[in-house]
Amino acid sequence: MGERGTSSPGGPVRVGSPHGQTLRSRLRVRKSCGFSERLILFLYLLECAPQTDGNASLPGIIGENYGKEYYQALLQEQEEHYQTRATSLKRQIAQLKQELQEMSEKMRSLQERKNVGANGISYQGNKEQAPSDLLEFLHSQIDKAEVSIGAKLPSEYGVIPFESFTLMKVFQLEMGLTRHPEEKPVRKDKRDELVEVIEAGLEVINNPDEDDEQEDEDGPLGEKLIFNENDFIEGYYRTEKDKGTQYELFFKKADLMEYRHVTLFRPFGPLMKVKSEMIDITRSIINIIVPLAERTEAFAQFMQNFRDVCIHQDKRIHLTVVYFGKEGLSKVKSILESVASESNFHNYTLVSLNEEFNRGRGLNVGARAWDKGEVLMFFCDVDIYFSAEFLNSCRLNAEPGKKVFYPVVFSLYNPAIVYANLDVPPPVEQQLVHKKDSGFWRDFGFGMTCQYQSDFLTIGGFDMEVKGWGGEDVHLYRKYLHSDLIVIRTPVPGLFHLWHEKRCADELTPEQYRMCIQSKAMNEASHSHLGMLVFREEIETHLHKQAYRTNSEAVG
Repeated sequence: MGERGTSSPGGPVRVGSPHGQTLRSRLRVRKSCGFSERLILFLYLLECAPQTDGNASLPGIIGENYGKEYYQALLQEQEEHYQTRATSLKRQIAQLKQELQEMSEKMRSLQERKNVGANGISYQGNKEQAPSDLLEFLHSQIDKAEVSIGAKLPSEYGVIPFESFTLMKVFQLEMGLTRHPEEKPVRKDKRDELVEVIEAGLEVINNPDEDDEQEDEDGPLGEKLIFNENDFIEGYYRTEKDKGTQYELFFKKADLMEYRHVTLFRPFGPLMKVKSEMIDITRSIINIIVPLAERTEAFAQFMQNFRDVCIHQDKRIHLTVVYFGKEGLSKVKSILESVASESNFHNYTLVSLNEEFNRGRGLNVGARAWDKGEVLMFFCDVDIYFSAEFLNSCRLNAEPGKKVFYPVVFSLYNPAIVYANLDVPPPVEQQLVHKKDSGFWRDFGFGMTCQYQSDFLTIGGFDMEVKGWGGEDVHLYRKYLHSDLIVIRTPVPGLFHLWHEKRCADELTPEQYRMCIQSKAMNEASHSHLGMLVFREEIETHLHKQAYRTNSEAVG
């Protein structure tokens, strides 16, 4: 809708109004008792007061020295203001009626389609999910949310926390590894959301309804007090996934003591079917491309997982290994030949490049080495452990010309630290757990990705100007973000990055070296385990004292 002050099903709804209130009553012109009383007094003075000269004060107004012309001008100004406001509201009411009618028609049409079903497939929601009266449903979402009355929660972990924000910053609890405790909203949808919410709050304050609990305030010259975005102090928001987002906004004029508090709620509408389709992945081959240099032991471990998952379970895989250099090449060939003979597997390609390792270069070469038509590619590293379920997720979330898949990998910490209480760390298969002290979601990494060869070639592949550690995968990721393709970004349970010693080469640029060191630190251990290492001496001293005290008591 084109004007502020309107309320659409997808926009914020003002909280505190009676349930089921109609649009006309929500938007009618406010009849101000205070203004009516002043208007009657002014009319009486103008008609009944004795004639005075232009500078004489009117009786009954003590301490004021304004003449008749002043009050006539004031009346005229007030009348024009309310006429303008009434005209605006009438126009908004008409627009809302039209949009409500269109929305109701759409809802009826959708309901009819649901009842008939599309190709025998339909979504049958209950009456609560698809009510005939959309506004009634939206208000019911407010009633069900924890806005006016608190909810009884089983424990402290059931609380949905708010995040706070000002005009320029957002302060957030759920940070991950790429977000900060305090930051400017980077995503456009979040910036637009907060701007819209503040504007809606100003509309509520500056043009209140009769049911709003706030009194008229006048400026120093008797004019109406208007709030703007500079009067916004702070706000809080939180989202109940099945109901909507609640906003608490606070405004204050610099020269006033009182705060203005506005509560808004953006209710989620009923579920609507977008599409329902069958996806056949039984014949979808994945070309797993692995760039490699030396690290033959890690490759042997990789091939063990490859044999179990790809050869014995999935059976729809081609492996492309791009090897850099001469050292270790014969060992890699031996490992591949051994797996081929043991499992009767011959769907692999080994490309040898006698040059310095460059991951982007290796993936570019590996992608172009396939010449059998369209194929789905999985860019993989030798330290990655994946499951058969992940391979199916790869197939389901990539579509040529439409979607590319960028899963978030769960990166395991140094097992020597995680399992320091054991004589030796457990086998790799037993380390694959999603726990805070065992690893973290590598949400700053974009190297593991599933995409079709045609999309990769169309987008231009990797940037060959990027040398050394990191950066090339981020460039490719940004290319897709700037394209018309949908980027599916989500953590997946069947994809792990195994810990390995990381070396940051001296040849790296200062920026690349900083990134490498940061990655190395994050890969080592959890916050609590690193803390135990930092305070190791203090802990050992404490244990010695405890042991000495125990021995002394035993002797005594």
